[in-house]
Amino acid sequence: MADRTTVEITDSVLAESARQLLDELVSDGVASKLTAQDATLWGPEAEAEASIRLAWTALHRSSRPLIGEVESLRTELRAEGLDRVVLAGMGGSSLAPEVIASTEKVALTVLDTTDPGQVADALAGDLERTVLVVSSKSGTTVETDSHRRIFAEAFADAGIDAASRMIVVTDPGSPLAELASAEGYRRVFLADPHVGGRYSALSAFGLVPAGLAGADVARLLDQAASVAGQLSTDSPDNPALRLAAALGAAHAGGAEKVVLADTGSGITGFGDWAEQLIAESTGKQGTGLLPVVVESPDAPGFADAGADATPVAVGPATGASAVAVTGSLGAQFLLWEYAVAVVGRLLRINPFDQPDVEAAKKAARALLDNPQALTSTEEPAAVIGPVEVYGPVDKARTGTLTDVLREFVSDVADGGYLAVQAYLDRLDDASATVLRSEFARRTGKQTTFGWGPRFLHSTGQYHKGGHPNGSFLQITGSNEEDVPVPGRPYTLGTLQLAQALGDGQVLAGTGRPVLRLHLTDRAAGLADVVRAVQELSP
Repeated sequence: MADRTTVEITDSVLAESARQLLDELVSDGVASKLTAQDATLWGPEAEAEASIRLAWTALHRSSRPLIGEVESLRTELRAEGLDRVVLAGMGGSSLAPEVIASTEKVALTVLDTTDPGQVADALAGDLERTVLVVSSKSGTTVETDSHRRIFAEAFADAGIDAASRMIVVTDPGSPLAELASAEGYRRVFLADPHVGGRYSALSAFGLVPAGLAGADVARLLDQAASVAGQLSTDSPDNPALRLAAALGAAHAGGAEKVVLADTGSGITGFGDWAEQLIAESTGKQGTGLLPVVVESPDAPGFADAGADATPVAVGPATGASAVAVTGSLGAQFLLWEYAVAVVGRLLRINPFDQPDVEAAKKAARALLDNPQALTSTEEPAAVIGPVEVYGPVDKARTGTLTDVLREFVSDVADGGYLAVQAYLDRLDDASATVLRSEFARRTGKQTTFGWGPRFLHSTGQYHKGGHPNGSFLQITGSNEEDVPVPGRPYTLGTLQLAQALGDGQVLAGTGRPVLRLHLTDRAAGLADVVRAVQELSP
């Protein structure tokens, strides 16, 4: 039976403005052309890239052989007592498997961080029962390579053959594939190189880690297959075309932000995956859709979304939603991939490149190559208890932390947004997430929250390439203990700071306002920051 997958445009004004776009998409045969992997859909400038990035439209069929391969390996591992799966991956290599595992309620430890405390906690797990999935499309991801080195040393120190615990997911011919072969790693899964990272949920990058953790990947592919026929049909009932038309029409009307709230979808953390897909695909050339993931349909930013934002329910429609998208996880993966690719056509951009992502990586590498630049950064504008303030904020010299934040948020552009970026431990410092709703409630501005450096592989593209109206609050913290990276001249703490400062430099260089708060005592400093935000006038 076909999966019950729907897109309902509940806002009558938006539905009317979307109708013309929907008719154009149907008459142009966009859905069938996309299914046929027609690389001309986004214009001549995008054609070369698109021609090697469209195999995701068939993954619900082409990924079928992975079902037996993953199950066979899982059975083999469990027979040896290896039932703890740790995933080292960033962006497209971690977001989908985390959503799959969370939704299916199977245990998967995800390392998409350079925070020493979070990595140390993962290392403190039972190594005797652990396998590490090292997942990187390029095979050169610095965070993932650092995790691989750290775990390899830990396995060796515990008297465990590290190669026997390493499972690799990468593209053919990547440096990681070559290393795995040379080192004799236990298993290498080579993904389809014609699938981009953010469109890889139904590829080896999504299925291998989740499947090894115990998720039913066959059911996931069945869910996607059940909706594939709808998505490839040139019809106004095609849910992907309906979603694309709604988002495109909203953007044309000034709603450049998409606020995502789960309304009972049965999916855990879907917004975190959709966030990368939307931001990296559309946020470039000064345009795009900014995804804003909120805590609930009652959260600030959704229930009170202004003219600059479209509230989208993942699940049944609510009173506040303008659009509602329903369907199982596998169906939603494929639906949103189709829809966002089509939005790229409507915005006249290439949805498959990420031209501004590399800038922050280069800045971080430059800092790592010159450690003195990290230790001789500018003096703080002020030290307010356990919080050091860095940035061009006049109040920092004489005022309270609340004064500093009040001055900073007062400069957020009309129709702009505030991005809170926490380079902290997303487990131990989870209370930082409250800052999103607190800022949104008190400023009336759309506010995003991202864990660094994970957001650099997600919304980082939009921050630098999308609409230039963001203001950025970085939060960094001192580390009680650091973790050396074997074979590299830096620690995780050094890498984490270099990533924050590097991205801050690039943002500031494009004229974006950046304020950094450094917590010399994480718990006390975070409490002070939350309290200061709560003292802002709503």
